[in-house]
This record gives sequence, C-alpha cells and structure tokens, in this order.
Amino acid sequence: MKIDIKKLLSNQLLIPITALVILCLVNLVNDASFFTIKLAPNNEGYNVFSGPLITILDYGSELAILAIGMTLVTAASGGQDISVGATIAIAGSAMLRVLCGGVSKPEALAAPIIVGFLVACIVGMLCGVFNGLLVSIFRIQPMIATLILFTAGRSIAAWINNNELPIVPDPKFKYFGGFIPGIPIPTTTFIAIACIVVAALLLKFTNLGLYTQAVGINESSSRLNGINPTFIKFLSFVILGLCVAVAALIKVSRLATINYSVIAKDIEMDAILAVALGGNALSGGKFNMWGSILGAYIIQFLTTTLYKFQVDAAALPAYKAVVVIILVVFSSPVVREKLSALSSKKKAAAKGVA
Repeated sequence: MKIDIKKLLSNQLLIPITALVILCLVNLVNDASFFTIKLAPNNEGYNVFSGPLITILDYGSELAILAIGMTLVTAASGGQDISVGATIAIAGSAMLRVLCGGVSKPEALAAPIIVGFLVACIVGMLCGVFNGLLVSIFRIQPMIATLILFTAGRSIAAWINNNELPIVPDPKFKYFGGFIPGIPIPTTTFIAIACIVVAALLLKFTNLGLYTQAVGINESSSRLNGINPTFIKFLSFVILGLCVAVAALIKVSRLATINYSVIAKDIEMDAILAVALGGNALSGGKFNMWGSILGAYIIQFLTTTLYKFQVDAAALPAYKAVVVIILVVFSSPVVREKLSALSSKKKAAAKGVA
C-alpha cells in the first residue's frame, strides 16, 4: 500500500493528529499513570472522575467553545480577536451584577441564573458588535481593532461591579463549571457538546460556512457573487461574542466569583493557537471547524503535560510560543511546496530505478 505524501501533507488534520500522537507518546514514556482515570470524591463530596485526561476534557471544553467563534473570525477577516479574555471578564462581571444585584455578598440570588446568563450573552454579543463594526465597516485590521477591548476590557469589568468581587450564594451556580451531583463527568463537557452540535447544524443547514470561506479567500469575488462581506465579517464577531458569553458562564461559575485581572488570562492566545493547530490558515479562507475543536483539546493536553513536567506557570507562554513558531513555519506555503516537491522527486527517482 503506497502512501500519497502530497495528499497527506495537504490534509488539514495532519498537524493536530501528529501533535496529539507526540504528546501521547511523551506522556506514555514519562509516566503511564497520566492516562489513569479514577472515581473519587471531590470537594463537594460527590464521586466524580479525576485524572489528567479529565482535566484536559474539562478545561479543553471551554477552549473548544471559543475556538468555534475564533475559527469563523479568522476565516472571514483574515485576523484574530485578541480581546477574548477581556470580554470574558466583561460578560462575567455583568452576569454577577445581575445575579448579586450589586451586593458583594448577597444572601440570595437577585435574579434567576438563566437571566444572568442571557445578560452575559447580550453583553458578549455587544462586544462582538463593537469589534465587528471596527473591522467590517471601518476596515481596521482585526488585531488592532480588538486591541481596544484587550486594553480596556478588564477595567470595564471592574467598573461594572464597582471594583468589588461579588460572590454568588447559590451552590447550583457552580454546577456549570464543575459537576452536577450524580454525574461524574464535568458539566463543561456537555456544554461544549451542545455548542459543537449547534455549530455543526449551523454550518450544515445554512450557507454561513460557504460564505465565510468565500469572503476570506477573495472578498472582491464574493461581493460579485452576491455575498455581503461586511455582514459576514460582522456576524463572525457577533458569534464569537456569544461563544465568549458561554465561556464566561463556565469561568465565573468555577469559583462563583471573579478576579478581573486573572480570569481567562491569555486565553485568547490559546484560542488562536487552537485554530492554527487545527490546520487552518491564520490569513483566512478555507477552514476546518473540527480541526480547531481538536486543536483546542490538544492545546489543553499540552498545558496539562507541561504542568505534569512541573513547568512554572509563568513559563508556559514561552513553550507555547515555540509551538506557534513550528506551526507557522510548517504550515507556510513555502515549506509545504518544498515538501511536496521533495515527494515528487522521490517518486520520479523510484520510477527511474524501476
């Protein structure tokens, strides 16, 4: 059975699958217990699954949700939203304001959890509207446009609650970022599955995916074919804002409070890296949503592995930067063309020998 190297190199899932295999082998050689899953009581006394793989599933799920929106933004605009972490802080702070009624330590919820979440969704989408307008209408490069909220977002989040740290009194609120009693699997997993299903249905039964790719590949041609590039770019940022709101619910519910300067810190870099690791070009155009989702879990796999090797948290960005460099170089057209040419030469040489 002959392997078509050229076809293999062109497969978008080659990079994430290769990365996953390497990480599995590294952990298998270093400590096989990495793959052990145990059923043990958590802090609340519920029997839940625990272990590095469960941690990857748990924290990777919130990253996968963000990767869905980031993939659409990247494909449509050819740029990335670096304000994701700050927007999570804003949406989470707004949700706490509604749930706690402006009181730091309320005795009861001031509004139902669903109302607080809907407010977070509205706030998240409004942030997406702001970024989308700057990119689609004013044609500002995405990274520069989102730099505004990246810089001011956490201050806005602190201002919403008068720089206080409200604590949600209802223990059920923690279910969204933890475990539901009687279910040993992290709730974030089910939330991520729901978001993935919605995204899959949206891409399958609407033209969103086709239009997004068309705009990213050639904006002028897409306009001539009746597609509105301005609206598609704008919509991609609004969808990302909605994904951010869901991630904010998970982040805030983990501790039932918020730390404006720390919550979701550097998560935008992980989301962007997930898109790149999924084999998607950061310059926009054709995308593979499944690749981005897989990339999100692999990024968390990498993070958990680094912690397993006792790498300091402050040094994590440096290691991830190395991964970014490798991905960017490997996925560049020049490298792929050279690898493809090398494969063609080997085939020609093999035929000559035969």
